[in-house]
Amino acid sequence: MSECGKKTTKLLLMPKKTMSALAGLQFPVGRVYMRLKGGNYADRIGAGAAIYLAAVLEYLSAAILELAGNAARENKNVRITPGYIQLAVRNDNELNGLFACMSTAQEEVMSSIHAQLLPITTDGPSQEQGSSQ
Repeated sequence: MSECGKKTTKLLLMPKKTMSALAGLQFPVGRVYMRLKGGNYADRIGAGAAIYLAAVLEYLSAAILELAGNAARENKNVRITPGYIQLAVRNDNELNGLFACMSTAQEEVMSSIHAQLLPITTDGPSQEQGSSQ
């Protein structure tokens, strides 16, 4: 808004950046901030708390998705299912400790079998075929 020949400042012409873009995050910092304010966790919530929490959530989700993607790729699948996410979390020591008390909606028995419980296989010819004459 110019009056008496004053030019508009450059700050008004620049496009606005979101808090996520300013912090360099993908997670929505504004939504995290609103959830923190609406959750009655404290009377006052600082903006830095929302940025920090969004960064932690982004880091955890990236780590879980990377491990679940590796598990899906090992099984020759291109789709990450809840089973692969649970397999990835339970096989990682740090994530398993973090989510130890958590139960998922599609809780299943772990699909890994201990090596000592697998049947013993022999590479040589079987004894039954050689002795039957």
